[in-house]
Amino acid sequence: MTGVRFGRHFAAGLFVLALASCGGGGSGGGGGNPPPSTNRPPAFTSPATASVPENSAGTIYTAAASDPDGNALTFSLSGGADRTRFAITPAGALSFVDPPDFEAPDDADANNVYLLQLSVSDGTTSVTLDLAVTVTNVGPDAFRVTRVGAGFAGPIDIAALPDGTGRMLVVERAGRIRILNPASGAILPTPFLDIAAQVSTDGERGLLGVALAPNFATSGTFYVFLTNLAGSIEIRRYTTLSGNRDRADPTSADLILLIPHPGFNNHNGGWIAFGPDGLLYLATGDGGGGGDPLGNAQNRNSLLGKILRIDPSGDAFPSDPDRDYRIPSGNPFAGGGGAGEIWAYGLRNPFRASFDTVTGNLWIGDVGQGAREEVNVMRPNDGGANFGWNVVEGTLNFTGPPQAGFTPPVTEYSHGSGARQGRSITGGRVYRGPVEALRGQYVFADFISGNIWSLPVRWVSLGSTLSSDRFFLRRADFAPNAGTLNNIVAFGEDGSGNLYMVSLGGDIFLLEAA
Repeated sequence: MTGVRFGRHFAAGLFVLALASCGGGGSGGGGGNPPPSTNRPPAFTSPATASVPENSAGTIYTAAASDPDGNALTFSLSGGADRTRFAITPAGALSFVDPPDFEAPDDADANNVYLLQLSVSDGTTSVTLDLAVTVTNVGPDAFRVTRVGAGFAGPIDIAALPDGTGRMLVVERAGRIRILNPASGAILPTPFLDIAAQVSTDGERGLLGVALAPNFATSGTFYVFLTNLAGSIEIRRYTTLSGNRDRADPTSADLILLIPHPGFNNHNGGWIAFGPDGLLYLATGDGGGGGDPLGNAQNRNSLLGKILRIDPSGDAFPSDPDRDYRIPSGNPFAGGGGAGEIWAYGLRNPFRASFDTVTGNLWIGDVGQGAREEVNVMRPNDGGANFGWNVVEGTLNFTGPPQAGFTPPVTEYSHGSGARQGRSITGGRVYRGPVEALRGQYVFADFISGNIWSLPVRWVSLGSTLSSDRFFLRRADFAPNAGTLNNIVAFGEDGSGNLYMVSLGGDIFLLEAA
């Protein structure tokens, strides 16, 4: 009987619980509310890979997703090794911050596969997609290096004649300038200029550079950078013979600027060129010796260890036979505080510089002391830059730590025998020629090691120093069809943007599209 009573009570209890769980309404209306609905996450519907050609600008990929609850979706970047190279709109339009370059990949692995993570949110829940964007090559990459001139005696600079012939002026350090026809390799037997009897050549001295006036085609005017028999630096102006642009008139010599260089026969600089502004620029070394013993580089009253800028179209010093030019009003010390000719200072031995024909930026290769070789860059309005020598050598302390106002090199490399090392930089040029694989890269070399490198200019940021591990090795790529490309002392270009390289051993090489 007890078991029967327990069973009846248990069954009745279950019945009461069942009624309660049904939520059935009685006269009291005590029914419960329905449980809240659960938000369902969105889901990506766009692919996890994309392929785009190099130089792509604008939208390269459109992220897409669906939401089962019909909520509005917003896209963003949430991670990935190459996240900083991209931008995305809330609607999902993905683009590169800077158009990619196949030959100079900016991705973390430098393999042209850019990895990033996209995120989509419905306002409550977010999900991610790992995306790989592959950049593909566009345009011809093939190029070759050809020996186009041989038999020169210590060639040290090169410049294109603007006469449509493709011919080049080749400067020989002993005091001659010859005319080369790269198409045939022929050298005119009579020198364009011969002042060998007026030039000192001991140490690093000699006839070191040439610059054609912007109006050379009509005026026949050109300028040379040399060390005279006393060892002083001279900038001279010449004109060609009347009716013959292939010969300089030796009687037309006009001393434009004389810079005493006492005591040492090294660190003369030697670069000279007209800038995009039509003014004449030249680079001088610090006066020689180890460590700048005369203190010229930081001395704003000395013209040594500097980039100078002058206007040779007039003479503001008619009573001074050593100065036949004007000081440009925009020069940093034109009104005082230093020599008016100075455009930049704090350089040791700037051996070769060049203007980028697109940006107008000035690229300077400065030879180091015992540890670092450096590349410096000046924008068109950066007059007054102090590159720090001899307080610092590149980014290293030399006689002290960097000071406020120093401009650090945009890149540097250390001394040694490695693939990205050397001992004496030869400043190069920003390539703007027909070979797409090299376009927009600064090509430069080391005189002693023979290493040749290139560096995409868009990687360079003024105020910071790019590591040499970012250099592209070019020595094997630039193997010529004949001769040996070593001891590079200058780079030049012709009217088509083809790149020329000058070997002190006597050969001239041309890099061109294959």
